[in-house]
Amino acid sequence: MAQGKVWFIGAGPGDPELITVKGARLIKSADLVVYAGSLVPRGLFEAVKPGIPVIDSAPLSLPETHALLRDCASSGGLVARVHTGESALFGAVREQAALLDADGIDWDVVPGVSSAFATAAAAKVSLTVPGGPQTFIITRLSGRTPVPQSEALPTLAAHGAALAVLLSASEPERVQAELLEGGYAPDTLVVLGHKVGWPGGEVVRTSLMNLAQAARDHGFTRQTVFLVLPGQDLSAEASQSKLYAPDFSHGWREALDGKKED
Repeated sequence: MAQGKVWFIGAGPGDPELITVKGARLIKSADLVVYAGSLVPRGLFEAVKPGIPVIDSAPLSLPETHALLRDCASSGGLVARVHTGESALFGAVREQAALLDADGIDWDVVPGVSSAFATAAAAKVSLTVPGGPQTFIITRLSGRTPVPQSEALPTLAAHGAALAVLLSASEPERVQAELLEGGYAPDTLVVLGHKVGWPGGEVVRTSLMNLAQAARDHGFTRQTVFLVLPGQDLSAEASQSKLYAPDFSHGWREALDGKKED
């Protein structure tokens, strides 16, 4: 029997429609679905073939999860291993993939929508601003899992870039203090995205000086993204992209002066 394959699939932030077409197709075709039940909605699996096991990995250890993936793929099956959001961010693919490699089992990855990008979309904001920040950083507070000292929140904040803080909702006061310590202005726009993509999800706009109070007032203690967005107060004229400006030429369009650039 030909060996099967394991697909690691990013499920997106919670909305079943925010999964890629490829991810949905693989789930529909799978011979086994293993998903992170604490964060991935069960509604994603309505199209799974009848009789196919759909197993919540939340109570399982790494060896137990690996045994499920290995046994199915070794028997020629297609495994959909479904993670929340974008599995390359704060995910557990590396350790699972290492065990698959050791057993000679083929695997691949389908990307997903990160909660950071879903929050930006829900809030209708741009992470980069022409004439303003051109860099976007995704990070988290140190905790039970440490963060390298060079990536401490005040150090990253010193860049003045747009920034998303994930996995840190239980300590909003510390998030606020470290962002201010790093040099963001107190009136910097912050968007709090709580369970964006899930029923009852919320997006709240506030300022950095009020971040912790807003999180506490709304009871956002888990599954919250903090988007820090400097440069949002630039005027519309100052923050216009040059891409569509009449006097800006590029490889597909000549500027009004008739000069076309490569």
